[in-house]
Amino acid sequence: MPNTWNPFELIARRWQPSAAFVRRAALATVVMSVVIVVTGGAVRLTQSGLGCSTWPKCTPDSLTPTAAMGINGLIEFGNRLLTYVLCAVIGVFIVAARARAPRRRSLTRLGWAQFWVVMGNAVWGGVVVLTGLNPYLVAAHFLLTTALLTVSVLAWRRAAEGDETPRGLVSRPVRQLSGLLVLATGALTVLGTVVTGAGPHAGDAKEVHRIPVDWREITQLHVDFAYIVVGLSVALWFTLRAVKAPAAPRRMMLELFGCILLQGVIGYVQYFAGLPEIVVGLHMLVSTLVWICVLRVHLALRDRGPVPAGPGEAPAAGGAGSVPAAGAEVPAPATKAGAGAS
Repeated sequence: MPNTWNPFELIARRWQPSAAFVRRAALATVVMSVVIVVTGGAVRLTQSGLGCSTWPKCTPDSLTPTAAMGINGLIEFGNRLLTYVLCAVIGVFIVAARARAPRRRSLTRLGWAQFWVVMGNAVWGGVVVLTGLNPYLVAAHFLLTTALLTVSVLAWRRAAEGDETPRGLVSRPVRQLSGLLVLATGALTVLGTVVTGAGPHAGDAKEVHRIPVDWREITQLHVDFAYIVVGLSVALWFTLRAVKAPAAPRRMMLELFGCILLQGVIGYVQYFAGLPEIVVGLHMLVSTLVWICVLRVHLALRDRGPVPAGPGEAPAAGGAGSVPAAGAEVPAPATKAGAGAS
């Protein structure tokens, strides 16, 4: 018997969102994850990291910034307020995924995963402030935000496909090459946080501890990994063409190349221009777009069948992918055991 006291059950009885609405809600979480990365970077680049001197209040005596704190307090406090907006967007996705029939636990779990990552990162951000912008904690703060972006992209993809057992659209070695690209891009992101932690943008005008490495040397290592990512991307592109992979992942590879090219131009401009704040901010923005593209390519190389049809809806014609290319694994029949896996 349904639980009449469960608010999700009550909402589901009165509202049946479409599959398209759930996908748009999932996309909104991706957009907000990117926004929170960019605004977090703005806090650092405007030297507003300690605009609010403590946490969870802005000052020991005030929850909000005071006039004496100036623009830095407003920027830092504004970034904190955006966390509530992010939670609201994630909440809409959770409610929509839970209200839609048939119920898909895989989607609601991904929604709640996003929520708890946000909560954990909010507390971590408070620790960052209380420790005076410890560079190692700041780097971890950014990586937690990247984890949030990763889960939101996965939720976006899962909202557009079914719950059948995953089946490859290309052969296993091709998917392994794609996985290697994901790992290399992840390592590139980690090195980027080290560059930031050692570089001149400490996040506050006061003397702030930095990671004790030569930021120019670590920047060179960062560039080297960027070339590795470019090389793997080119190799994957030619491989997908050679095995006649579906059109979707090949199109996504072109999007990835566009982001990589833009990121390369921005990277060289910021280096030779002396790391101007606005260019560094653009570099952070495009880094999130590169990560999204890499994840989308990797996830597009397998298929889970069509989105389950809701009451009164016509069954979808096919899954998110297309007919497997030559050399791909033979599709396995859908089983209940595969439902909910990601």
